Amino acid sequence: MTARRASRDPLFGATWVHVFEEDTPTGAVYRPEDSPIPLSRRPRERLELEQDGSAHLFVSGPDDRMVEQPATWREEDGVLVVRARKGDTELRIVERSPTRLLVQARRGSARP
Repeated sequence: MTARRASRDPLFGATWVHVFEEDTPTGAVYRPEDSPIPLSRRPRERLELEQDGSAHLFVSGPDDRMVEQPATWREEDGVLVVRARKGDTELRIVERSPTRLLVQARRGSARP
């Protein structure tokens, strides 16, 4: 993806929140943070993508506070792939619109 295309893409400059109530067998659903998202006792993972190829994953820590995992993203065969710099987390954004991302996650030893 070119920097020019990225500058106009609503994917960037937003914080995307995992709305697990909407997950499907195909993947996890993420919505922009300013969307109407139900309250939850369970911490919600967040994803931020920067135009320069960096990304930030925010996941629940041991005490339920959000912990940042620095990551990178790149386009591979038409799919945006986000990889944590440490660990084996990989998120594949397989569908996207300005109001919804469909993400397939691979964590730990689940990666091929």
